[in-house]
Amino acid sequence: MISNSRTGRFYTLMRHYLGLVLVFVLQKPLFMAYAGAFHRHYGIMDWLRVMWHGIPIDLSVAGYLTIFPLLLIVIGIWIRSFPVKRIIQVYDVLAALLLSLIFVGDAALYPFWGFKLDASVLFYLRTPKEAVASVSPLMVIIGILVILLVAWMIYRVLVYALKPIEIPYNKVLIRLPVTVLYILLFGPLFLAIRGGIRESTMNVGHAYFTSDQFMNHSAVNPGFSLLSSVSKTSDYSEWYDYLEEDRRRELFEGLYDTSLEGTEKLLNTDRPNVLVLVIEGMGGDFVHAISGRPDVTPRLDSLISQGIFFSNCYAGSFRTDRGMVCVMNGHPGLPMTSIMKLPNKSAALPSLPGKLREVGYETYFMYGGDINFTNMNSWLYGTGFKHVTSDAEFTHLERKTNAWGVNDDITFSRLLSEIKERKDSLWFGGYLSLSSHEPFEVPYHRLDDKICNSFAYTDSCLGAFVDSLRNSPIWDNLLLVITPDHGFRYPPQGFAFDPHVHHIPILWLGGAVKETKVIDRFTVQPDMAATILAQMGIDFSDFRFSRNVLSDTYKYPFSFYTFSNGLCFIDSTGITLYDDDSGQCLINDPVGSDLRLDRGKAILQTLYDDLETR
Repeated sequence: MISNSRTGRFYTLMRHYLGLVLVFVLQKPLFMAYAGAFHRHYGIMDWLRVMWHGIPIDLSVAGYLTIFPLLLIVIGIWIRSFPVKRIIQVYDVLAALLLSLIFVGDAALYPFWGFKLDASVLFYLRTPKEAVASVSPLMVIIGILVILLVAWMIYRVLVYALKPIEIPYNKVLIRLPVTVLYILLFGPLFLAIRGGIRESTMNVGHAYFTSDQFMNHSAVNPGFSLLSSVSKTSDYSEWYDYLEEDRRRELFEGLYDTSLEGTEKLLNTDRPNVLVLVIEGMGGDFVHAISGRPDVTPRLDSLISQGIFFSNCYAGSFRTDRGMVCVMNGHPGLPMTSIMKLPNKSAALPSLPGKLREVGYETYFMYGGDINFTNMNSWLYGTGFKHVTSDAEFTHLERKTNAWGVNDDITFSRLLSEIKERKDSLWFGGYLSLSSHEPFEVPYHRLDDKICNSFAYTDSCLGAFVDSLRNSPIWDNLLLVITPDHGFRYPPQGFAFDPHVHHIPILWLGGAVKETKVIDRFTVQPDMAATILAQMGIDFSDFRFSRNVLSDTYKYPFSFYTFSNGLCFIDSTGITLYDDDSGQCLINDPVGSDLRLDRGKAILQTLYDDLETR
């Protein structure tokens, strides 16, 4: 129990605080071991450096968690019957469970995400069924048991801290000065939370100490990573406020041309039917035409020579919810937040389906999974899709063919039949595949590697679908656009957001395509919206972040993309990849002018200024 001695309570409080710090320090090597540190050949000093450099943030999080017990003790000084011990015990149970969830979730997700736990996980937990779709029931059970075991271990450490240190009670010590003593303890706690008295306050960059991102991420307290992302101000104009307004405007001006002038016409009609196939994760690592593996996507590779191939294009972001916005809204992905999950904001964006509806197109979308996942359903309708087909429109058996819903062969077949029903009216269709996703279980067995085989399966489904379209009258007036939603790092080595991971194939096919061509200038996924609309002679001036890359006014080709908390800017002078957590360039090749970085910062700052006004 907690000692009746006021001084004993002081030592108990300190033991409680240090117990939390110990838990956080020991979490780091456990995280490293699970997330793959043994395969990276680290020495003992590397493990110790991770633990040491993470301590400032650990002290900060322990400070947050100690404020409530301190308040209870102050109340207990004045109300002797107040159940301080019992309330702290309940608090410790809840704290242990919460910390266990964070620790286990961080370790489990990191190998897939490549970044520390942040607020994006809260959006996925709104649909828990889909959030665990990538794991088997056995793994879910094991995960729950691990969470409970870790929570029990944390709680035992905190219970030990509550053991009394018996110090004779000093009857001369009156309540008021004791209260003042405890109130003064808020000062050190505040400094620990803030990160000292320096101008900069505590942030995840305090734990960064090396160019090895895995070690930096291992040093960051996952509770702090989550807390800091959740606690961001809702005033988006204050996010990434890098530059003075005049400098931002100067750098941004001219980067995004919205002119229809001088467009190179590559279509033989102004009003084709348009179908956009968004293929889950099929980035350049799997596509031989852009230096990927030679045996994974033979059908896509063979199609590339039959259409308009954008060979130097980059995905705008790193998750499906961002990638879909890039494709359909012509809007770059956002770090630290997802505009798809902000319905009031996303509905205010211009969109490709919305523009085409204005000129008489029917619009529809198909996805074989839960359409409510990541708020996709409201986004689809707000973006301009009139008809939406999801897993609910398939049979129960079909919905069980994949952990995420309906396998790609079934949805491609359904898509083909629905297209054939739309003979007379102009239409715009969107489709999102799902089989090339964890857990990579597919009814196909061409390759031994499980991950590559799942992409090969989707490639075979895609090829069969294109063959069927080509042999039907639909092909004659069709513009078929094939694009991934984002890249996929495989094998899982190196930096998760390296440019080669974001390098993606985008291909235009169909009878509406006038000639085969390779577009090798720098482009980025959001450019497709403006480029397609320009081919159709439709004004796209309200697409502030999408460029017509087939215009002769496109004088400064560049690519820009974002990741969990950073940006990459690529032009003919080189590559700059900037991590906002550490405030450092992880890639700056060649080293020299800061102009690439400044332009990237100007775009990101403008994106968030624009978001605030939506």
